[in-house]
Amino acid sequence: MNTKILQISLENPEIEKLNTAASYIKDNKLVAFPTETVYGLGANALNGNAVRKIFEVKGRPSDNPLIVHVSSIKMAKKLIKNDIEKFSSLTDLLWPGPITLIFNKENVIPDIVSGGLSTIALRYPAHPIAQQLIELSGVPIAAPSANLSGKPSPTNEAHVINDLKGRVECLVLSGKTVFGLESTIVDLSKYKPVLLRPGPVSVERLKELLPELSIHPSVKGEEAKNPLAPGMKYRHYSPEIELILYDGNLDWATKKIINETKKIKGKYVILCSEETINFYPHLSRKVSLGSRKELYSVAANLFDILLSLSKNDYELALCEPFPETGIGLAIMNRLRKASWKTVKK
Repeated sequence: MNTKILQISLENPEIEKLNTAASYIKDNKLVAFPTETVYGLGANALNGNAVRKIFEVKGRPSDNPLIVHVSSIKMAKKLIKNDIEKFSSLTDLLWPGPITLIFNKENVIPDIVSGGLSTIALRYPAHPIAQQLIELSGVPIAAPSANLSGKPSPTNEAHVINDLKGRVECLVLSGKTVFGLESTIVDLSKYKPVLLRPGPVSVERLKELLPELSIHPSVKGEEAKNPLAPGMKYRHYSPEIELILYDGNLDWATKKIINETKKIKGKYVILCSEETINFYPHLSRKVSLGSRKELYSVAANLFDILLSLSKNDYELALCEPFPETGIGLAIMNRLRKASWKTVKK
């Protein structure tokens, strides 16, 4: 398949190129495009056949729901049964932005979009290219991350090209994404709100707006047999080499990792932070994910570093834990999903 690649300026998006990308969506074809979280692989959310292509290209299980992206509250209202105005204190402050809200869906949304569920995951992205693409397409766009299923999500142009060139009709490229982790997901379809996936909008911030918010057990690693939202049931984000996460307090984890390195014979790497990189043996290969004082930078670096591991001929990666405050909860959620093995204290 010949893939049309459109390089679009974030500062001054070229309307002609965006119209070209929108024409693919209108023709029920697939378009990869940037958002502020990660790159998405989009199709017309109102057309089941178009959406089915997403699952086929990604190799994504059919019971793993997709997120539907809208360009306005008005568009969102047409897709849900709930009165979205009841949640205006939330949407007024956090939309557009990196948060997905789950509502009861209208029949206009095909079941394949929601994985057979009666609900729909909606997001109003803040990225100007994503917003304009949806607006010009004239339809909501269903879009999971623009990668092959199970791999780390794409945060820059190279990731998208490596996975999808030759597989989809159009790639819209516009540099690196801002947050580097997928959106926060909150279920508003039931009596009380539930956090289903942590992300850039923190639990602390959400509880200011939703005091009754509870956290689904899968957020901290328990298996979800019935996925209510993307990323809950299946193993995600895994690098091509074995990743072991040491899940406990930092002092315990660093000691365990140091002891483990004495036994390893193959080529390994330690994933750590700026503050701890010198704790480990001088001859060990170490990669800093960023500073513990700047967890948003750790989040932005995470998937890029996971994707780079196999390129350096490493056979094994050992990763220390990060504090589960703010976006740290999302970082640990992704690391637990990505790890081949978790060692707990």
